[in-house]
Amino acid sequence: MQGAIARVCVVVAAAILNHPSLFPQENATIAEQDEELMVRMREHEERLASERAKLEVEFWQAEGKEDQDGGWEESYSWYFWGAVSFVVFLAIEMGRGDMVESDPRTLDDDEALPTSVMLLDKDILNRWTDNSSQDIGRVREFVEGFADDLLESLRSVSDRDADMEVGDLVGIGSMFESWQARKPPTCDFLVPFSPLDPLNFRVNLWCEPSSDMPPDRRGCGTVQVSGSGDHEGECLCGSANLGEDMLCLLHNKSEAALVVDRNLDELLCSKRTPLLAKDRVMKWFQVSLTQAWGRISHKYDFDVTFRRLDAAGALKVRFPSGKSIAVNIIPAIQLADTDAYLVSHFPADTGGPPDPFWPLSLAVYERNLLKHVGKLLPRHSCHLHCLQAVAFLHRKQTTLTGANALTIYHWKTALLHLLLLSEPSTWTADKTERRLRDVLGFMHGSLREKRLHHVLIGNGRVPREIRLPEMFRKAEPVNLFRGLVLKRDLYAAAVHHLQEMLRNAAVLLQEYTPVPSSGGRLD
Repeated sequence: MQGAIARVCVVVAAAILNHPSLFPQENATIAEQDEELMVRMREHEERLASERAKLEVEFWQAEGKEDQDGGWEESYSWYFWGAVSFVVFLAIEMGRGDMVESDPRTLDDDEALPTSVMLLDKDILNRWTDNSSQDIGRVREFVEGFADDLLESLRSVSDRDADMEVGDLVGIGSMFESWQARKPPTCDFLVPFSPLDPLNFRVNLWCEPSSDMPPDRRGCGTVQVSGSGDHEGECLCGSANLGEDMLCLLHNKSEAALVVDRNLDELLCSKRTPLLAKDRVMKWFQVSLTQAWGRISHKYDFDVTFRRLDAAGALKVRFPSGKSIAVNIIPAIQLADTDAYLVSHFPADTGGPPDPFWPLSLAVYERNLLKHVGKLLPRHSCHLHCLQAVAFLHRKQTTLTGANALTIYHWKTALLHLLLLSEPSTWTADKTERRLRDVLGFMHGSLREKRLHHVLIGNGRVPREIRLPEMFRKAEPVNLFRGLVLKRDLYAAAVHHLQEMLRNAAVLLQEYTPVPSSGGRLD
């Protein structure tokens, strides 16, 4: 009897040790691994059926003796061990999805890339990646000076009306990471703002233990407006002259008109939610920028207009020569003692979460990560050239096939994942073509699986040197492609865009010229 039980244990142990999900093929694709898994599972089932038949014969032969000895409980041990075997297999299969989810993608996902991508002309790549850091620095210096002047004017307006306190500019994105590849050149800024006393902002993040935020709002937060002392719950519009063009962050214009005759605490807490609304913040910010530009426009010989009415601070600077520069000044709320921000929108975002959810921006830490990794890479490494190339290809293809769910930020995320996964020595200047194919292949595999994790949130590979807050390091990974899982039309458009981009890559790269024109004046 003991021998039979021992044989059952051996079968279970062998099944565990030989389970294919524990030892997947290193170079196999997901589809190949799934097919191999089914074959090996069938083999295991056949072996277990054979062993079970032999064990049943032994149990039937020993049944009489067991009943006579009073050890009838042991006659049912087969069912117990069978149940254990089943539970073990079930646990392994259920854990398999999590194992695949947590495993980083390898660098061999470009096996299905079109042939045209495999034949990129190295001479074209060398010409395409000419160093334009001097031009980028000149544009950046000009825009920083202009934006600082504009915000200083905005502060004077804010001080007069006592509506908001505006902080210093924070440069983010490609222009401040030295991989700008867009025409016209674009500078992105975050500008933190906060209410004046006695009000304050209290941020609630999705990753906090007490959060009840829905799963599709991972990577977001809400901002509660609260007060202190005798003025708790009071709104700024009750104690400030906002003017006819100004909008309260919590109340619309008609509500603000009732402030004089109504109890502010009742209006804020009973009639409206105390959560800050992005759309009203953006209206306030646009009005404030308009007033600020009106105060200083006489000092400049160029025009400033809004590029998008649905995105606060999306400005276009146009010079008399016809050249232009795009400037995105994005209102943001800084998380205490961190360089993380909740933003009204991302620079290239065409949708974004609805109110009252504010998306999280870790752009400052991403900039620090690029800087940290750059110190480890060989001199004249090709990582920024690859990012310039895919950004350029994406924008050129967007003009041909239209906007889609893929953004430049997704491509940047793919590159950062590869930098954390690969050896620094593989990013030498002579490997530009190979690394560019890796980035394209990584995105190809991510889109196929509808899974592209945020590079910083929940990623144990992030270096400690960039000082990412622990709450984000320990949080569950956030899938940037979550929105594509159920929206088939968006997914189909993104797949078509990538396929066309890969097919046209070799031709599109020939159209690149440095940004801006070499040595030319901005005006």
